Amino acid sequence: MANTYHQVYIQVVFAVKYRDAVIADDWKTTVFSVIGNLINETGCKTIIVNGVEDHVHCFLGLKPTVSISELMKTVKAKSSKYINDQKLTISRFEWQEGYGAFSYSQSQIDAVYKYVANQEEHHKKKTFKQEYLEFLDKFHIPFEERYVFEELI
Repeated sequence: MANTYHQVYIQVVFAVKYRDAVIADDWKTTVFSVIGNLINETGCKTIIVNGVEDHVHCFLGLKPTVSISELMKTVKAKSSKYINDQKLTISRFEWQEGYGAFSYSQSQIDAVYKYVANQEEHHKKKTFKQEYLEFLDKFHIPFEERYVFEELI
């Protein structure tokens, strides 16, 4: 639509099912690139995708005609299919149901970029669970901890 302008920055965080530590160093860069390309294919703009063995952070510019839920449905389905088709894990790969989506302003882009870029260093001090619960608190998102993470029974 002519004369429509937007600036919507979102960080999306999602985990491997049961938070299994299966994203290996030898293929994670390739998968993060696949995820970035999938985001771009929707018309959104990937700023950075990074993560560690059990979860991924995607920082992106959201196209207003794309819903976050549809974006994540596509990204998670197609990236898990890629991982399974390439046989990158021993058993069937799945992402955990759900995700966290957090919005940022233009002035926060550099800080969020650096935060996502430094995931390996960051997670030497803090687990994914600690990090995720801090995000929910920081953004004042009400939650019940027992429903936040799928647990292997």
